[in-house]
Amino acid sequence: MILNLNDFEPAARRRLPRPLFGYIAGAAETSAAFRDNAEVFNEFRLVPNVLRGVEGRSISRRLLGRDWAAPFGIAPMGIAALMALDGDVVSARAAARAGIPYVLSGSSLTPMERVFEANPDAWFQAYLPGEEDRIRALVERVRASGFTTLVLTADTAVLSNRENNRRAGFSTPLKFTPRMIWDFGIRPRWVFGTFLRTLLRSGMPHFENSFATRGAPIVSRRVARDFGRKDHLNWDHVRLIRDLWGGQLVLKGLLSAGDVARARGIGCEGVVLSNHGGRQLDHAISGMRALPAARAEAGDMALMVDGGLRRGTDVIKALALGADFVFVGRPFLFAASLGGEAAVERAIDILREEIHRDLGLLGLRETAEISPEILMPAGHGPFPAPAKMV
Repeated sequence: MILNLNDFEPAARRRLPRPLFGYIAGAAETSAAFRDNAEVFNEFRLVPNVLRGVEGRSISRRLLGRDWAAPFGIAPMGIAALMALDGDVVSARAAARAGIPYVLSGSSLTPMERVFEANPDAWFQAYLPGEEDRIRALVERVRASGFTTLVLTADTAVLSNRENNRRAGFSTPLKFTPRMIWDFGIRPRWVFGTFLRTLLRSGMPHFENSFATRGAPIVSRRVARDFGRKDHLNWDHVRLIRDLWGGQLVLKGLLSAGDVARARGIGCEGVVLSNHGGRQLDHAISGMRALPAARAEAGDMALMVDGGLRRGTDVIKALALGADFVFVGRPFLFAASLGGEAAVERAIDILREEIHRDLGLLGLRETAEISPEILMPAGHGPFPAPAKMV
């Protein structure tokens, strides 16, 4: 029974082959950063107000010059089309119908042009090397495709140590070892419903959007080469992209308040505080922990956060700490793997309904009324403990 976003994960575990589920669910090294993304929400409690008259509530939110139906969007997730049939397109369509942002990953297996046709409000997220010619070419392709918001992920200069992926049998490139063939074979619904149908439709999946031209097949040794060589990327390249890109520019993967200030100085329209779902630097702080200091530096930039958000109360806590908007990733990909577009829509509805309900229980009528006053650190009450009897 699917009652909340967490319920999609165990259901997807039963559907997906072990290596693919491990790729989505896994994190770097000890998974400390991944765990902290969820645990940080337990450090705050909510203080409701009552008898406020909360009929006619709205959870709409303004971000980057337009109104969205809810204060959350779908974060970029790589190789989604291997997990779910047409995974990028079904998620993009579900987001379009729900009126929330959808961000296409640069590590996707669906050409960006096709995703833009499905959702003209979609954003594109890029992983860029520190090579000016490739930067110029990709930025031009994104512009020609019609996207108006470009998200540059900044926290992947070095490939992370994802031991859990390797233990699960996932690698890039994908290697059809005897163990992987077995893992695929015992998930016939995925094999026949997703993998074989994808092969019949379009052949072996390629990384379509890493650069201006089509990338390598997911089974090619060239994949590892294409995913490397990002350690030269620096703030000068961000300035170049700012000069080349006339649309809205968002930097993703920032945690330092100083980096937020640099992004504002360069002229970015927004930043996403993120530790990449705990998949890059283990023990990195969560985006939530970075929020207060980042808010002080963001100015009029849009300040967004992702990582570990699963409930409506999580979203409200992030907004109370200063976020303008939040993004959620893994649950929507798990949902897509289970039931395609309809399941993604169901996941969106679940989170939307929770936020709407929680807003009313807090005595608030719209997200603009959310403020730090509704938060209290866990374990600390508003009154001192009573004196002990002598």
